[in-house]
Amino acid sequence: MRPLTRILTALAATAVLAFTAAACTDDSSQAQESRTKQSGYDRLVQRQPADAMRYSPTRETINKWVDNWEKPGKLSYVYLQNANGEYGYFVLEGLPVSYCAMLTPPEDVDSSQNGMVTKTAPGMDGVYYSGGQCSAYYGFDATTGAYMEFTIGSNQSFFLYDQPMTLPEFRDATPLGQTRIEDGKLQR
Repeated sequence: MRPLTRILTALAATAVLAFTAAACTDDSSQAQESRTKQSGYDRLVQRQPADAMRYSPTRETINKWVDNWEKPGKLSYVYLQNANGEYGYFVLEGLPVSYCAMLTPPEDVDSSQNGMVTKTAPGMDGVYYSGGQCSAYYGFDATTGAYMEFTIGSNQSFFLYDQPMTLPEFRDATPLGQTRIEDGKLQR
């Protein structure tokens, strides 16, 4: 009787494994398309593997950006163009900052024995934001330190430089803050 019990137990275990494995396969059309896409990607990577760079121009540009903007008191020249093609400018101390930039993480992770939940964290001013203010920028006038904000979009663009521009379209730009280009040439 024991050999029969062992055989039946083995058959039952095999059947359970087979059914479990079958239940794990997803034969939906979406799963089939995903497998086709992955198969194509695997084939292309095998035939055309990515080359490894010995030099990264992107990293070089980022390093130059860091070297340029890490200087305290560095001035930025922000030229705004409206829908009519007219230009104005601000001279700011430091870079204009998007409302989407934060010094703290935008989310808190709350964990308990029931699991983890991600929830919105309050901003630096103790209130909650929707995160949809990425087109609003703020900065400080280079001469007076006056706070200013501007919004990009709705037919308004801005161009940021670390020195005044002499391009023809910028020559007649109207100062929009207290600092004029002539005033802002000295680093504080």
